[in-house]
Amino acid sequence: MANKQKGNTSNRGFASMDADEQREIASKGGRAAHQKGTAHEFNSREAAEAGRKGGKARANRR
Repeated sequence: MANKQKGNTSNRGFASMDADEQREIASKGGRAAHQKGTAHEFNSREAAEAGRKGGKARANRR
């Protein structure tokens, strides 16, 4: 397990793993959720609503 981060970091935990390792573990979780039937997929209405919410949040930070 190669640690590619700079500075004083630990060799433990998800965040200390390299990006490829994190991606592999995350994809296993996603596949498991879909098989179990608990995964959520946005429909177009929900996606549009989330986009508006993100746009408002960004505008408020300006």
